[in-house]
Amino acid sequence: MIALIVVLIVIAILVIAVIVLYNNLVQLRNRVDNAWSQIDVQLQRRLDLIPNLVETVKGYASHERGTFEAVTQARNAVMTAPTPEAKMEADNVLTGTLKSLFAVAEAYPDLKANTNFQQLQAELTNTEDKISYMRQSYNDTVLSYNNAIQTFPGNIIAGMFHFTKRDGFDANAAAAGAPVVSFGQGNAEGTPSVNFSTAPTDPPQAPSLDSKE
Repeated sequence: MIALIVVLIVIAILVIAVIVLYNNLVQLRNRVDNAWSQIDVQLQRRLDLIPNLVETVKGYASHERGTFEAVTQARNAVMTAPTPEAKMEADNVLTGTLKSLFAVAEAYPDLKANTNFQQLQAELTNTEDKISYMRQSYNDTVLSYNNAIQTFPGNIIAGMFHFTKRDGFDANAAAAGAPVVSFGQGNAEGTPSVNFSTAPTDPPQAPSLDSKE
């Protein structure tokens, strides 16, 4: 009789442990989904701004057809990406095409002075800042979740209930794709100029110290 009671107690403890671990994994997975949904809102906000931006630039640089098509195709790829991972990759490509678009704008002073263009720049920069912050938060959340499902005893529960590994943002790709923002000197007072040109990737080489004797 005592042995039976001990067995029942052990079983009860195991069941409770499984329930606790399972609930913990569900909560972590939900946090990952919530963190991604916040990023997705900002990505959609940026997608909504791009058509107006392209049309504004077209008014001053209509012959830059290749750049406009690249931006439009990259935008469509983000919109149709079937998974968060695919959307992350497509968004990195989109950011690169946007940098090309703003590089075109640098050659047109009248465009840079356009009020609508400046407003779109400011809104895109604000959105990109939010995305960058949320990417880091998302990666931290994904790391906590992945650690929980890959370490004992969570890995046992994860295997039983099919919890799968999630991918975070590639830090190097995100850093390479992020636009560089600066405030120009030649604008009207109080009006920011946002420069999306690519930051230098390599430091300048020091001059050679070799000399002929």
